[in-house]
Amino acid sequence: MKRRSLFSSAALGVGLVTALLSLPGGALAQSTPRPAAVAAVQSPDIPAANSMAHAQQFQSIAAANSGNRAHGKPGYRASADYVKSKLDAAGFQTTLQSFTHNGATGWNVIADWPQGDPNQIVFLGSHLDSVPAGPGINDNASGSSSVLETALAVSRADAKPTKRLRFGWWGAEELGLIGSKYYVANLPAAERSKIKSYLNFDMVGAKNTKTWGVYTDSTTLGATFTEFFRSKNIATKGINISGRSDHASFKNAGIEVSGITSGDDPCYHSKCDDINNIESSVMGHSTNAAAYAAWKLAGIPGQALPFRPAA
Repeated sequence: MKRRSLFSSAALGVGLVTALLSLPGGALAQSTPRPAAVAAVQSPDIPAANSMAHAQQFQSIAAANSGNRAHGKPGYRASADYVKSKLDAAGFQTTLQSFTHNGATGWNVIADWPQGDPNQIVFLGSHLDSVPAGPGINDNASGSSSVLETALAVSRADAKPTKRLRFGWWGAEELGLIGSKYYVANLPAAERSKIKSYLNFDMVGAKNTKTWGVYTDSTTLGATFTEFFRSKNIATKGINISGRSDHASFKNAGIEVSGITSGDDPCYHSKCDDINNIESSVMGHSTNAAAYAAWKLAGIPGQALPFRPAA
């Protein structure tokens, strides 16, 4: 993601923070946690260990490939292959979409769950690349792992959603949202119109997170995340990150968007953004927030099946 921290004035600039605070309703106004309530959506309770296991795989991939998973580098392609292999085994209809940027080939991984109305698509996505400086575990193996585990949860539950669920992992985000821009630009207008919502997960594993950022782009979609976190007595902040992550590619095409992010990351775009830079409990909350949104927005009925730890 293109920012240092979503919660610090050093990252956004004092002027920008002041401007956001002055927006109607207070774009950065912290919501007060409400008493825990039983959520109406019967989404699964996914063990944090599941998404952490994926993050560890991305760490291992980086370690075996010059310490990073950047665009055009072997570590990125190995990351894309890992994601696709998991999805293929789980019964998704998967595509490895190639594009070229700066003379190097990049890939997006796209996966459709073959149930639900194909004319009404709920899309969850994250960028898969790191910067060359490090393995990119919070930025953004964390989001990639949460989205991947949510997709696998859909498969394990043999979910029958009313709407079609689609998942995406974007290449070359760190170079200017290149992969997601390419994907959206190459969708025919009729296909773009089928995407009813896009949810973005970028940097969702930062240690010691107590308050989650919820994108303010859509009040309706943002309320889905706020509803989940309030049911867990977890505070949220509305935040506008504008064009600094892949949701912007969809928003610019007229698609309703939202997403979440965790707290401050002192290892942003650094070598120390490794597996020790994320926290299991934070990953658990982020992954379950993604699953809650998928279950609710796609209309998955009934009680989810029991879940087993990731293999």
